[in-house]
Amino acid sequence: MRSFSLFAAASVAAAATVLSACGSKAVINGEFTDGYSGEVVVKLLDVNRFEVLDTLSVKDGRFDCQVNVEKGQPEFIYLFRGEEQLVSMILEQGDKVKVELDSMGFHNEVSGSAETLKLHAVENSFSAFSKEVGGLSAKMASLTPGSEEAAIMRAELAKRYIAYYRDRLSYVLKNSRSLTVVPVLFQQLDGDVPVFSQKTDAIIFRNTCDSLKEVYPDSRYVKALEREADRRQKLLELDGRLKDAEVRSFADIELPGMDGSKVKLSEVQGKLVMLYFWASSAEQKMFNIDTLLPLYRQYHPKGLEIYAVSLDVDKGAWASAVKTQALPWINVCDTRGAASVYAGVYNVQTLPTAVFILDGTVDYSAKVGDDASLRSYIASKL
Repeated sequence: MRSFSLFAAASVAAAATVLSACGSKAVINGEFTDGYSGEVVVKLLDVNRFEVLDTLSVKDGRFDCQVNVEKGQPEFIYLFRGEEQLVSMILEQGDKVKVELDSMGFHNEVSGSAETLKLHAVENSFSAFSKEVGGLSAKMASLTPGSEEAAIMRAELAKRYIAYYRDRLSYVLKNSRSLTVVPVLFQQLDGDVPVFSQKTDAIIFRNTCDSLKEVYPDSRYVKALEREADRRQKLLELDGRLKDAEVRSFADIELPGMDGSKVKLSEVQGKLVMLYFWASSAEQKMFNIDTLLPLYRQYHPKGLEIYAVSLDVDKGAWASAVKTQALPWINVCDTRGAASVYAGVYNVQTLPTAVFILDGTVDYSAKVGDDASLRSYIASKL
């Protein structure tokens, strides 16, 4: 098992916090109680990666440093010895933290930061849960699959998970204005299994984000949480639309077209609809001219319609390509690019990709890999 890894789906600008002799600071005074001498590395957690701030020399067991912390933007700061993480902290402007350790790296006492103490409680709770689940998983692996003993062990694992999930949910609700809830929401078990893995957890992410924004509107960690809340909320909304689609056998898409108004895939008229994922690269623009336009002119009167989803993150580049090439079909754009929810739903691995909807149903038998097979398929259906 491993602890949380902030924050998998998120990326922000590089850290602006650096060690300095001036500006707003938090102070760390450290001591190895048994007189260890060597080096301690100070790192800042820049959402999904560590940035080294300084390497400190430990003399006679003592070390100290100052870290710049902007007002209203607490930072996750860590002390390392080599690859070994010694202490984790949440430092606010003006904090004066005292850390006591022994040469084995155990922090016997941390004082001067209430948020840091809460963070340690969060980490200890998850560590205990991880060890417990790891032990139960190892026992289950030794049992005969399908046996009564394995079923009992599986039920016990589920029971322990539910209890931990409810406990952490309670913690988040009670501490929704504390940054310590951010690592809680991103905790993962081995195999990258999130503790908060239910679709409806999107509501918890959104509400927690809204609470934290009132306190720390400029925090890099809150902004990362907001990105994840947005992603989960979109997935939850998409799931709701899928459940409401009683007749439709495909996931609907709703994206803005050239005039800014949103166009739904489900409202497209045509016997055969080509859902086309692309981007305005030179090669794909040539494909529009050489292949798609002739096909569209020939088969549109017979019932072919194209719903083209651009995954250009540059909306201007997409709009320019559509206008310059005078593309006559339905054109929409998802500026999330590779992070597009719809690209994920339709398992888009490469661009361009075509998915065919025949008489309101996705035709999974369509095998289209080149110009010839594309033309052959469309001709066979119309």
